[in-house]
Amino acid sequence: QVQFAESGGGLVQPGGSLRLSCAASIDIFSIYRMSWYRQAPGKQRELVATITSGGSTIYADSVKGRFTISRDNAKNTVYLQMDSLKPEDTAVYYCNGQYYSLSPLYPWGQGTQVTVSS
Repeated sequence: QVQFAESGGGLVQPGGSLRLSCAASIDIFSIYRMSWYRQAPGKQRELVATITSGGSTIYADSVKGRFTISRDNAKNTVYLQMDSLKPEDTAVYYCNGQYYSLSPLYPWGQGTQVTVSS
């Protein structure tokens, strides 16, 4: 069964940075799309950033210019570098993937909590 293990969250002050990691239990080299999502209290889960197997990236408007997604296929790990964090970035962050462009998402992991507060 495919599993994703997210880590790297924590408490950070506004303007600070965090780097999230997502370790996959499978070889991600062939997974077309790997993405980070987040879910804030009382809100729906939303897409934050996506990276394709070819290295193309897409970001939500709310994080564009502040977050950077990357993938290390050799380590089966996807990263999310988050800079200039804002209180509204507070959420549980999850990663997931789609083997092909229209494939369903894999089962969700536990996520990692990010709290931005002074």
